[in-house]
Amino acid sequence: MVREQGRRRRPLLIGGAAVATAGLAFGLYWFEPWKLWVEESVNEAAPSVSAAPNPGASANPPAAPRTVAEGSLISHEHATTGTVKLLRLADGSHVLRVEDLDTSNGPALRVWLTDAPVIEGVDGWRVFDDGKHVSLGALKGNKGDQNYPVPADVNLADYTSLAIWCDRFDVSFGAATLKPV
Repeated sequence: MVREQGRRRRPLLIGGAAVATAGLAFGLYWFEPWKLWVEESVNEAAPSVSAAPNPGASANPPAAPRTVAEGSLISHEHATTGTVKLLRLADGSHVLRVEDLDTSNGPALRVWLTDAPVIEGVDGWRVFDDGKHVSLGALKGNKGDQNYPVPADVNLADYTSLAIWCDRFDVSFGAATLKPV
């Protein structure tokens, strides 16, 4: 009788172990808990004027990048600080520059331009995917200075804020209102 019970329990134990292993693997994939301890620093130089002009070009040097909007990051789901500048380059293109960024690392973090207002506190955590937004790409690092080219077809008049957005959990880590300069 004892052997019979052992034979019946063995498939249950194997099945339970398989389910637990699959659950653990999914949890590790979904939450990426190791990112809580991993800092990713990126320190890119600000876009600048090209250094060597063409000798046959006009004597007028190219214009330096111009700040057209800026803002300060506020914290949402995670403590976040830094400044944001929207730069217009001499060729007419735009780059979003994040300076002195300090936030938590996390899964699937993106840099978004949005039309949503920046609201402090918990009420502001989830508003950025409610309206119009465009992703400038994955957050390069959770600390430092970073540049994100803005696609040429983006109408910047449609966007008034930036969010560091966690695509995995649909929440803002931090955001800034882009105020025209």
